Amino acid sequence: MIPFRNIKRAITKAISQPGYGWLAFRRRLLSYLTYKLFNGYSAYPETISLFLTYRCNLRCQMCGQWGMVGSSRDYPLEMLKAQLSLHEIESLLDDVKSFKPNITLFGGEPLLYRQWPDIVRMVKGRGMRCNIITNGVLLEDNAERMVELGVDEVIFSLDGPREIHDEMRGSPNTFDRAYAGFKRLKDIKLLQGKKRPLVNISSTVFEVNYKRLPEVVRIAEEMGATSITFHHLIFIGKETYTEHNSLFQEYFSSISHDWAGFIRDELPSIELDVLLKKITEIKAMESEVSVSFYPNYTDKEVRGYYSSFDFIPLSYKNRCLSPWMVAYIFPDGSVRACQSLNFSAGNIRESSFRDIWNSERYRNFRQVVKERKAFPVCVRCTEFYRF
Repeated sequence: MIPFRNIKRAITKAISQPGYGWLAFRRRLLSYLTYKLFNGYSAYPETISLFLTYRCNLRCQMCGQWGMVGSSRDYPLEMLKAQLSLHEIESLLDDVKSFKPNITLFGGEPLLYRQWPDIVRMVKGRGMRCNIITNGVLLEDNAERMVELGVDEVIFSLDGPREIHDEMRGSPNTFDRAYAGFKRLKDIKLLQGKKRPLVNISSTVFEVNYKRLPEVVRIAEEMGATSITFHHLIFIGKETYTEHNSLFQEYFSSISHDWAGFIRDELPSIELDVLLKKITEIKAMESEVSVSFYPNYTDKEVRGYYSSFDFIPLSYKNRCLSPWMVAYIFPDGSVRACQSLNFSAGNIRESSFRDIWNSERYRNFRQVVKERKAFPVCVRCTEFYRF
């Protein structure tokens, strides 16, 4: 239910958000029991992630959507412009409010969805928790509304000091704009005597920044962050992509196009002795900000992860529980059991979420995942290690 190597990360979140921590534990326990006892059926999810828009105002190098080989670059303009109406989102929230899932707004860049404040207002008005995942560029103009609306958590990407962050994000002044946004958020919370939204930073290990990761912790402290998670870079080889799609096509008559955005011709150019030294240095740092690496690989696994396209984890169970715990709803209304596998179990424009969640199509997907435990790309996905 919670992998042993993720226990510290889970405890930290529970301490900073005790109400949510207890609710998440109960939800995960129930979903885990349905995973063990039933063949594809699941209790309602802990989290529903609303993919508000494909649009993004940055072109981050390592991003699978809009990065160097990002999958969104291949999508037609009509698809990229798609988004659910406010009425459709309100109907969804009315459908799920009885089991009170955590609602996460992401994209693309969710703050480019003009009516995002209305969505937050509707989520909070129905007694649900609301998170926003953002690159921070538009935060300064939106910080006051986030505090007033009661956003619970802001997850923000920060990859290094100014020059490193801007290079990885593909645009000048990105660091300064984000930093100004979080300073304003911090000041407004202090002025209004509020603790939320909590600020959690997400940082990706990459060729450009791995030697300077400790600096991210100090910047996180200045921003008033609650926690920082260093994510290992997601990448796959062409052979893995081909093998995966051949298998996925056999089971579901479709391919996982979104994983094309993570293909690399060569392994990352990272000096592993240096990276491991930086990881050790960060874990030994005294900081008010809770720090974790995710997945929390052993040193041996870190070496294996970056030195082979055929990596297999040793310290985690090789199975995925995410389809029992999380649902993803995309701008066209499609409901996905996994963010990047491009498998749609239904569409909220045609059926209610509650009907889709345990539909025959959804249950069949879970059955296959349970029997196979993983597809070729899964070991590179963070959800594989989450539960």
